[in-house]
Amino acid sequence: MQNTFDVVVMGETLVEVATDLPFGHGVPARLGISGDALNVAAAAAAAGARVGLLSVLSDDELGRAIAARVAELGISTALLTFRRGQQGVYLVHSDPDGEREFSYARTGSVGSTLGPDDVDPAVFKAAGAVVAGGIACAISTTSRAAVVKAASLAHRFVYDPNFRPRLTTAESATAALTELAPLAFLVTPSFPGETSALLGAGSPEEVAGRLRSLGTANVAVTCGAKGVQLDADGVSAWVPAIPAPSVVDQTGAGDAFVGTTTARLVLGDDFPTAARYGAAASSLVVGGKGGTGFIPTFEQTRAHAAGNFDNRLTSLRKETNHG
Repeated sequence: MQNTFDVVVMGETLVEVATDLPFGHGVPARLGISGDALNVAAAAAAAGARVGLLSVLSDDELGRAIAARVAELGISTALLTFRRGQQGVYLVHSDPDGEREFSYARTGSVGSTLGPDDVDPAVFKAAGAVVAGGIACAISTTSRAAVVKAASLAHRFVYDPNFRPRLTTAESATAALTELAPLAFLVTPSFPGETSALLGAGSPEEVAGRLRSLGTANVAVTCGAKGVQLDADGVSAWVPAIPAPSVVDQTGAGDAFVGTTTARLVLGDDFPTAARYGAAASSLVVGGKGGTGFIPTFEQTRAHAAGNFDNRLTSLRKETNHG
């Protein structure tokens, strides 16, 4: 088994049922495979990293089909585990502007059985970076314990708070963030909704400052269509958003940023450059339907980033791939 990865991503993989019309009887739907962990892993693999996905799948035909999609996306299946149980599912309706409406069927899913025993210390210590999110912390106590164990082992731990009020309370999500921030190489909160709920911060700069005070080495505060606020070693920089050529479905945009940025940091890019590539990938994936409907190649991402390069990024050119 391949035990050395540039990036290891952990979390639940979901079956995606997507519709163009509001949910209802007889509405045509498209079956896909998604979930924040898979979306991040796919983006990291497309950005050039060797990626492993730690996820628990149902031990049946559906689980095998999901594993086939994981492999198709260029992600190693070596860390996948198969158990008896119900595969998690979500329904998503996207309107013509890319806005989404979700409905989840994941309570007690097989993916939520992920636990500390699934985290192999040898794999996680050897990885260039380990990525986990607030969703993995929210779906079960064992999954959260697995994330904490992974964070304590990782050379570089990347955490996306990914707060979902339907899954957990703001208090619980804040507790997870507070526990994991001191262990994190990079935290990627979204402003203003998520950061207001978890940190009570009034600006991206204030968000970055609070996370840095907790011990986080690097912070990338994503601000939607405006851009990303970076903070490392007390030096800030603003990465402007890159306009999307086409908006079909915004599912996975934030995950593409996290996966691409993490991969490029591990592969040696500095923080602003990696984040710029992350922003470019994020603006491209919204042109596809579903979380992994369109994953741009790194050549496409690099060309998109270069076409919108902003010289203000030179304000932060510090090496951040240490740790």
